[in-house]
This record gives sequence, C-alpha cells and structure tokens, in this order.
Amino acid sequence: MAEVGECSASKPSREIWAKLEPSDSRFADVDISSNEVVICSEITSSSSDKHEWCKITRNSDLHSAKMQNKSSNAILVDDTIVQNEEVVDIKCGTEIIPGPDREVYLNFRFKVVPVQESSNQQLEISIDIEHAKCCICLNIWHDVVTVAPCLHNFCNGCFSEWLRRSQEKRSTVLCPHCRAVVQFVGRNHYLHNIEQSILQAHSSLRRSDEEVALLDSYAYIKSNLVIRNGKKHRRKRAHSPIDEESDSNELPCPQCGTEINGFHCNQTTVHLQCQGCGGMMPSRNDSVPQHCLGCDRAFCGAYWHAQMVARSDSQPMCSHETFKPISERTISRIPFLAHEMNRHEQDVTERCIRQMGRSLQDVISDWVEKLNNREIDRTRMPLNHAEAITARSHICNECYDKLVSFLLYWFRIAMPKHLLPADAKQREDCWYGYACRTQHHNEEHARKRNHVCRPTRGSNM
Repeated sequence: MAEVGECSASKPSREIWAKLEPSDSRFADVDISSNEVVICSEITSSSSDKHEWCKITRNSDLHSAKMQNKSSNAILVDDTIVQNEEVVDIKCGTEIIPGPDREVYLNFRFKVVPVQESSNQQLEISIDIEHAKCCICLNIWHDVVTVAPCLHNFCNGCFSEWLRRSQEKRSTVLCPHCRAVVQFVGRNHYLHNIEQSILQAHSSLRRSDEEVALLDSYAYIKSNLVIRNGKKHRRKRAHSPIDEESDSNELPCPQCGTEINGFHCNQTTVHLQCQGCGGMMPSRNDSVPQHCLGCDRAFCGAYWHAQMVARSDSQPMCSHETFKPISERTISRIPFLAHEMNRHEQDVTERCIRQMGRSLQDVISDWVEKLNNREIDRTRMPLNHAEAITARSHICNECYDKLVSFLLYWFRIAMPKHLLPADAKQREDCWYGYACRTQHHNEEHARKRNHVCRPTRGSNM
C-alpha cells in the first residue's frame, strides 16, 4: 500500500502522524506523514490492484482529520455511508471500509500516532509580570485559580481564605479585584504553566519554602466549585405544589432540598461539580473523599453512596463503581494504555498470566499489596500524589487504568525471562525501552523487540 501525491497546498510534517491499520494482517499499515494526502491501496482482500479511494487532510487540532471519498463507490465510515466527493470527520479509532460491503472490502482502522515528547514545540508567550500577580498577596500566582464570571486570577491559598471569610460574614462572595459576585472558581492549569515559566526565568520572584507551605495549607480548591449566593426570597403568596416542583428542579443537589444524614445545604454552601456525571454535591472536608487522589478531579459516586442516596432522574448522580478505593476494585481486561499502548506487549503479558494459571485480578491484587508495602519504585507512576497513594485511596476509573498499567510494567520487569512465552523470550531489548517512539508507528519493530524494559539510550536513561 502507498500514498500517492500531495495537494500543492499541503505541508509535509516531520514524522508519521497517523496511519490506516488493516484488519487483515497480510496487508501492511498505510503510514501518513503529510498533512494532506490521497490514499491509493488495495481495497479488497481478493485483489492486489491499487486504487485511489480517499483523501485525508489533517485538522488543526492535530488529533483528527477530514476524509473525502475519492472513489466511485460509497465508503462506510463507522457504518455511515459516504458517497463520492463527500467529506466526513474521522478520529483515532474510526473504522473505514473502502466500499459498501464489509464482507467484500478490507476493513481499516484510522489511528493517530501519539505526539513524541522530543518533538514538542515550546510556544513563547510574552506577558507583563504585573498581570501575573495575585491582587491579594501582590506576588506571582501560586497554584493559580480563576473566578467567574469576571475571570480574575488569584493564588489558590489566598482565594480559599478569602472564600472562607466571605462565607462567614456575608451572603455573597465578591471578587477581591473587581467586587463582582463570584459564582464559580476553579484551578487554571494553563496559567499554572505560565506561572512556572515566569518563576524559572525570574528566580528572584520565588517565595520562600515557608511561604509556599503556608499558602498550601490554606488552599482547598482542588476542582471546580459552584458558589451559591444570596438570601432566600420572601414569598407574598402561599407555597403551592407547583412552586415546590419548580424549586426542586433548581436545587443544585439532593441535600439542598432535604436534610440527609444530618446535613442540609444552606445559602452559602459551596458545591463541587462531578467530572463523571456533571451533577452537584456539597463540598465537605469532613466526609468521605470527593476528589480522586490520582488527578484531583471531583467525583460524586462515593459521597452519595455514603449518604445512602439512590440515583434519580431529577439530578445527575454517579454510580459507586465509578469512584471507590483501589482495594475494592476489580479488573478483567488489560487497559488500552498498558505498555505504552503496544498491543504486542499487552498480548505477551496476557499470555504470561495465563501460563501462570492466574487471572489478571490475582496479579493486580498481588502488586497492589506490594505498592501498599512500598516495595515498588513510584518514580514513573503517572498519577498525582504518587507517594500518598495506598490501597485505601479513592481513585477514578481513568486513574485506575493508569495504575494497573503501571503495575503491569513492574510485573513484567520482575518476571524472569525463562518464564516468558517461547516467542517472547527470544527477543532482544529495544535500546530505548518503554520510551521508544518507533514502536508506535512501526508494527514490525514493536513486535520484534522487547519494550517493557528501561531505556539504555536516549534522554530517558
């Protein structure tokens, strides 16, 4: 299979950014390294003739593309029929069949190759340092948060303390900068990167370790907070059933309308928005965990489970299964993220576990215990607060998949070579180990070399 030609307006990228993977292993992948390219390849498994059948143009977000049907046949894209010259958006995982019948035509899967760390380009941003200062402490932001709707920025610790004092004294929370009513506050990860860049360039602006520790002790904004303002309105007429139904629909969470387990939200209760379902829950430091220790995002599953509140149609609410302690979780499949998404290494790990006569759950339970006993180096653990994580920590589903992938790496590292499947034990280690970029776009290299090993060359040694 091969690419043919480029549009005159296209600009070739420096390396392969996407590919079409055929479901039939007898055919090779189609590597895509140009921002706009016409694909010419076999379209049926019974013919070796190559045909021009589509044009793929990379989108500006770098994670998706547009595909135009250049053949006389209809093309199936995720079971949607695309006629000649029609254009559709495709993304990583999109199924493409270059004909109207999946039984006759080859099946392709569009895959975006992960951007390599070494090729990341740094964008230079010019900013007046005065615009990166918190108006409360008059220093460069530390763990910056943004309030809405006015969009002013403050240190997390400074605004957390301002929020606490405002709720004690007033019915509304005002922005310290412009005095507008604050309805929302959340951490700003983009400005946090700018904050770090400024401090690297101007070390004299850094605070002392004691000041940073004090600010961190005040900070409690870990995820998006919705702030309720104002007092209850007095009614000039009787409270009707229609009013009650209308009020209940406007209440952020079940505890705003009813006292549950001894707690009832008041007019100044700060609410967290769940990242799983989008529903609300009161922000309470004295109850069960409400933030994932792996990513600091808020999830409501554990909170409402502890309050014994059943899911309802009126307000969004997550299942308890979405957010619970590591020790209570089960797993039956190897995560897609495992072994840097190298499917050959995932297959080797799966066969190793079967040869041992064990299940994936058995293996993960053993390694969670090792993690709990601090027998594992946590340097590469892709989670926040890695040193604080134990079997009792609450983490979300996404972070659990990352943790399992991390533990499977150590499972393979600790396994003696003679216990590997016959075809795997003959492979030599890749010089670049888990950090190898070639494994993502060269199927033969990914299969022939062992990548579950430490790098012995390159910048990740």
